[in-house]
Amino acid sequence: MSQENVEIVKRLKAAFNEKDLDAFAELTTPDFEWTTSMTAVEGEVFWGREGIETYFERMREAWEDFRGIASDYRDLGQRVLWIGRLDARGLISGVPLSVPLDVLYDLRDGKISRMHSYLDHGEALRAAGLSLTVPESEPFPTEGEL
Repeated sequence: MSQENVEIVKRLKAAFNEKDLDAFAELTTPDFEWTTSMTAVEGEVFWGREGIETYFERMREAWEDFRGIASDYRDLGQRVLWIGRLDARGLISGVPLSVPLDVLYDLRDGKISRMHSYLDHGEALRAAGLSLTVPESEPFPTEGEL
């Protein structure tokens, strides 16, 4: 079942990158909880479908575009750790941004019930109960390399 959970997370990440709120919400539970760490929504918690809509609205107000780029997926049974980065471009400034971003997903009954994002790889790994670290020098693949 856990490899299926990785596939669910991959579909959610695709919906995130496409800004497809319906597809994103379809993959989450009604009591979905999303704790963020990204600029424009840093430290906020979003709940259910309404929270998903609010999150994307806030991000669109700050960023011309934003995408999650995967480096790795860690299958943790009923949890999945997505390791990657967020690439974005400021709406007003046009300034590009590329920051490390990891997201820990909890799954229940084939849907994502909770996700928590981290801007620090070590913090995400500790939250997932993993002691391995991602070397700071490890290059992230470009979108074309995925």
